[in-house]
This record gives sequence, C-alpha cells and structure tokens, in this order.
Amino acid sequence: MVGKFESNKDLVQELTSSGAHRVGNIVGLITGTVAGVAREIGEFITDAIEMKEAAAAARRDAENDAAFLETDTEVVDLDAPAEGDLGAATLFDDPVEGDKAPAHEEKAPITGDKA
Repeated sequence: MVGKFESNKDLVQELTSSGAHRVGNIVGLITGTVAGVAREIGEFITDAIEMKEAAAAARRDAENDAAFLETDTEVVDLDAPAEGDLGAATLFDDPVEGDKAPAHEEKAPITGDKA
C-alpha cells in the first residue's frame, strides 16, 4: 500500500505537470496570436504604403497628362497625301495600253471567259 506522503507527492507531481502543460498550451496560443496580430499589422502597413505609392503615381500621371494637353499639338491627317507624294491613286488612274482592267470609275467589260 502507498503511504500518505507518497500519495501527496504523486498528487503534487501530477498537478505540477498538468499545470506546466496547460501553461505551455496557453503560452503557445498567446505566441501564435501575437504572431498573427503582428503579421496582420505588417500587411496593413504594406497596403497603406502601396496605396500611397499608387496615389503618387496617379498624381504624376495626371500632371503629365495635364502638361501634355496644355501644349500646342499639331493635328496631322494621316490619310491626306503628303506634298510631292505621287500617291497610289495617281499611279493607277491612267489606263495602260493593252490593259483590260477598268480604269478608276469605268465598268469592267463583259467577256465570255470564265476564270
């Protein structure tokens, strides 16, 4: 049979072990929570920095756009023939001798040939 002293020693030993285990679990939870909170705060600060940089970039773009719009720009018609340019229309308007293709506004001749 186990004596009263040994029984009390075993009780104290179990309570100490159980208490240490529980305190360890609580500390683990607190450590995980602190780490999670620190991570969330860090991500929040990163988001704030990115938003500040994006706002500064948007402000710079707006200033550049405003500066561009305030300058006198020359409008150029890219379809208009350039000075001294012969252009494709003038090259093909005149019929070539022996050419059966219709000139600029003429209708094609009707032939019996089938392509």
